[in-house]
Amino acid sequence: MRADGRRPDELRPVAITKDFLPFAEGSTLIQCGQTRIVCAASVEERVPGYLAGTGRGWVTAEYAMLPRATTTRSGRGPGGRSSEIQRLIGRALRAAVDLAALGPRTITVDCDVLVADGGTRTAAITGGFVALALSLARLGEQGVLTRSPLRDAVAAVSVGVVDGEPRLDLPYEEDSRAEVDMNVVMTAGGRFVEVQGTGETSTFDRKTLDRLCDLASGGIAELCRIQQRALGT
Repeated sequence: MRADGRRPDELRPVAITKDFLPFAEGSTLIQCGQTRIVCAASVEERVPGYLAGTGRGWVTAEYAMLPRATTTRSGRGPGGRSSEIQRLIGRALRAAVDLAALGPRTITVDCDVLVADGGTRTAAITGGFVALALSLARLGEQGVLTRSPLRDAVAAVSVGVVDGEPRLDLPYEEDSRAEVDMNVVMTAGGRFVEVQGTGETSTFDRKTLDRLCDLASGGIAELCRIQQRALGT
């Protein structure tokens, strides 16, 4: 049994509140255990220069953490880690969208961490997808889009080996001492978008990799069901 009483294959309590911000085209507050993130999708009728004239749209993301999201204060402003995380979020969300069907517009999903207790990048992807889907639904209601560009839902979760045991959805207490640490992004249809895995204190074999991917797959299936409930689908 883990410190918080969960089974190795059990997610932390997850809640997604939609329309959390009044002005964004789509927004959510996602809570995964103690981790809390606000995700807001903004639509602009423009695209990056290299997409001009192609008729294709773009989905991107920005990620930041409040100074007291963690136990000690961190500085404001962009950092190397934030840049790497927001690129991951952007790649994950683009996997959910037919950019040609989106048309020549950009959707930026801002992910702002209020409380960080592990799994912030994966929670940002899970909550960011709901904000993105809400913004696309609004474009449909306004007649801007005649069909939804969504290909499939996308969600993400952390997995790792802690005290020799494969575990799902690591809080900071586990993540900080994991022997193996992974972040997995998948579609609701069960296809992998991205797998980031590191042997933090030891190497790991194929059997462990398969076990961690199986844990992630089960967790992401549950997260996709939570996304559907939040969207009312």
